[in-house]
Amino acid sequence: MGGPTRAAVSSHWHAALLMLGSTVLFGLMAITIRLASASLHTFEIAFFRNFFGLLAALPLLLRHGPGFLRTEQFPRYLFRCLVGICSMLAGFWAIGHLPLAQAVSLSYSTPLFVTIAAAALLGEQVRARRWIAVALGFVGVLLIVRPGSAQFTAGTMVAVLAALLSSIVAIQIKQLSATEPADRIVIWTTLLWVPMSLLPALGVWKWPQGIVWVWVVCAGLFGTGGHMLWTRALKLGEVSALTPISFMQLPIVALFGWLLFDESLDRWTLAGAAVILGANAYIAHREATLARRASSEAASAAAKPGE
Repeated sequence: MGGPTRAAVSSHWHAALLMLGSTVLFGLMAITIRLASASLHTFEIAFFRNFFGLLAALPLLLRHGPGFLRTEQFPRYLFRCLVGICSMLAGFWAIGHLPLAQAVSLSYSTPLFVTIAAAALLGEQVRARRWIAVALGFVGVLLIVRPGSAQFTAGTMVAVLAALLSSIVAIQIKQLSATEPADRIVIWTTLLWVPMSLLPALGVWKWPQGIVWVWVVCAGLFGTGGHMLWTRALKLGEVSALTPISFMQLPIVALFGWLLFDESLDRWTLAGAAVILGANAYIAHREATLARRASSEAASAAAKPGE
């Protein structure tokens, strides 16, 4: 019995380290996007992030071969990427124009929208406790946005829009994952995002100069690397256990926001982020509990075929 237990513990630690790695990379991506935003338009930053992200993902295609791209789900890939590029542009704009901690905190509202979208679009049953957690999460969003106050800006709604669109992308990925391997999703996403992001970038084109090249290259590498580690972490561990680790992105960007951009962590942003993160942690825990229960019931039913 000791062997499997040690193997399970090792797998959990491996998943936790992968999730921590992805969190650090996503945080660094946000910082490089902010640095590039000082001299480049959001449209160009998105293109370069996708272009260099595609280069980082090419080894996956070389490993699997061109035949790996065959799919019957191309229309769904196309829709997922169209919505995804809109979410990316909104999210990158928020990172470039809002305080980093505020932009990242509002991005954590995505799971709240995912819960609503799963109920509305997939017909998933969401019980009262999860609806209460969603409602509390949106209280956290209001604490950050503070509509009607002197500190309210329309820019914060761009960050909320990015989270809303990202939830639709998450639902599409969930549906694609039922039949498509993770590497194919990553490759097709990067392949489609490059031309989709190039079109708006051409209207504001200006070649990066000097160190800005470093920022846009790193944004692509960090983004693709973070996505790869994230997908592998979720394969090894439970969402409920890994979700709190992803919240480490907030102190990372808050620290660099203070060091590089002289941004202080607003108490309302901190309070709102804490409420959102708590709601997300409960939602992830509840979904994992229900998934285990459903799996256990299915196993019991399979063990009693005569009943």
